[in-house]
Amino acid sequence: MNQSDNSAHVAFVTGGAMGIGASICQQLAAKGYTVLVADINLEAAAKTADALVASGHQAAPVQVDLGNPESIRQAFAAVEKDYGRCDVLVNNAGIAKMAPFLDFPLENWLQTMSINVTGVLVAGQCAARLMLKNKWGRIVNISSISGIRAGAGRTAYGASKSAVIGLTRQMSIELAVHGITVNSVAPGPVDTPMTEVAHSEETRQSYHRLVPMRRYGSTNEIAAAVTFLTSDEASYITGHVIPVDGGFVAAGVLDI
Repeated sequence: MNQSDNSAHVAFVTGGAMGIGASICQQLAAKGYTVLVADINLEAAAKTADALVASGHQAAPVQVDLGNPESIRQAFAAVEKDYGRCDVLVNNAGIAKMAPFLDFPLENWLQTMSINVTGVLVAGQCAARLMLKNKWGRIVNISSISGIRAGAGRTAYGASKSAVIGLTRQMSIELAVHGITVNSVAPGPVDTPMTEVAHSEETRQSYHRLVPMRRYGSTNEIAAAVTFLTSDEASYITGHVIPVDGGFVAAGVLDI
């Protein structure tokens, strides 16, 4: 597929209504994709899609619950009916609930795994089946540095993102023969509506101390890595995890 003409091509972005997802939608729309802003919050998805359309792009909202496999299947059935294809899938939707390991509620564990892992699996299957038609596809799963390095309170979130990294590799080797690449972007701390709620002042101070760049990232910085992985220039990159983290994963002792 020639990236210079994406006008007929479809990108499906979960959790696309706000935060990192909204920035991904903006950048893919700027590349010419018809962007499907998929989110459990249809009103917020419609607002994001409408803003893209008002800027001259092609976009539409899709309601989908990543914790409900049937909701995912119905969403992709509608994509097939309305567009006949899916060229890019970005599995961005996810939840994070923090609690000490000894007290971590089982219901939170189960919900996190359902949305963050099973949702990625089912959406990946649905999208890849549509990509088979054209023998071309790009799947980018948003994981996290918490899937690479453990963090306090992240029993479910960290384990789920580790699972996303493993699933990314599994998907990549099985879909490569079909012209589909599968990679993961692992954000470091990023200023988003989710981190505003989930990150305490102590957490923020820890990140500012441990991230060599001494700052949080922006949603556009994460989206730029995702956009690159969807491009023709990334055609021989598959099965990899790219931390976009200001050096957090690489860091050890930072002071002499």
